[in-house]
Amino acid sequence: MCWFFYINTMSEEFITIQSIGRKRLLDELSVFKGKQQDSTIFGLGDDAAVIKHEKGSHILLSTDTFVEGVDFDPSYTPFTHFGFKIISASVSDIYAMNGTPTSIMINLALPNRLSVQMVKDLYAGIDNACKKYNVEVVGGDLTGNHNHMVISVSVYGEVEPKNITYRNGAKIGDAICVTGDVGGAIAGLRILMREKKFWEQHGSDAIQPDLEDYKFVVQRQLMPEARREVIEELGKNKIVPSSMIDITQGIINELTELCTSSNLGAYLYQATLPIAIETRHVADEMEEDVDRYALFGGEDLELLFTLSEKQVEQLIKHFKDFTVIGRMTPKDEGLLMQTAEGDVVSFDDLS
Repeated sequence: MCWFFYINTMSEEFITIQSIGRKRLLDELSVFKGKQQDSTIFGLGDDAAVIKHEKGSHILLSTDTFVEGVDFDPSYTPFTHFGFKIISASVSDIYAMNGTPTSIMINLALPNRLSVQMVKDLYAGIDNACKKYNVEVVGGDLTGNHNHMVISVSVYGEVEPKNITYRNGAKIGDAICVTGDVGGAIAGLRILMREKKFWEQHGSDAIQPDLEDYKFVVQRQLMPEARREVIEELGKNKIVPSSMIDITQGIINELTELCTSSNLGAYLYQATLPIAIETRHVADEMEEDVDRYALFGGEDLELLFTLSEKQVEQLIKHFKDFTVIGRMTPKDEGLLMQTAEGDVVSFDDLS
């Protein structure tokens, strides 16, 4: 019966996952929701699911999966660093909802070629990150895998109903804000990939690479930090963004999500993109466009959010580590950017 079903499935038009991309595949799968519960306030379509809690606060649930060879390369990624990174990436989803992460569950699928010490190193990094973000590891599971390590992280958090921030609340005229600087993580990845290629070409004759000059960008790739302090500052000043998302796939991808969810367009200013000088140096060395690092790079784990003009003025009095990079516009104006030379380019064909 199983074989007959497989043959019938294969007889239909075969559409590759690559041809439709990650976002469309998620949209295709979003219709399979099972039995919907009255306690579910918001399910698929944001950084975390939102569940009603009897005590008043809402529960936030999110999950991430990390696959060796896809999300990380052990040849240049120390396990302690990667343990820290997966927790940062996971709790960032909760911060993107303006919430507070509280607990983590971790599932590991491990190939036999890993040693016990390697796994302990991974957990040492996990432990360091959890202490930084005040999160507890409350459980998980362990199984084997033939070739690659696979890690699944489920994170739980909470948020007051009045403070929750979705992707769909932006309004026309809201300022588009981004914390910190962007593009550093992809710059670090470019350096690590270059050094790996050099090592592979020269084998045992290659000397250990000196990454001191690239310390900033390499750290942004290997151990990015989630922006817990941003959420704390917003709470202290009683500011609730109209929409928010964390940056894991570049500004354009994340802003497209906000625009789609809020049914709006956006207008960016290239000249205002916050890019660190160290990131610019890497782009120059690679003879690449540093703005592409910021617009299309990922894993910076900064926060992209929208505020009213009054909220911007209020926040900047107490918190300086953010930049206004544009404004939300009517949907029919699309997603545009004014370049440093004064031209206007459209990103609508990418959305």
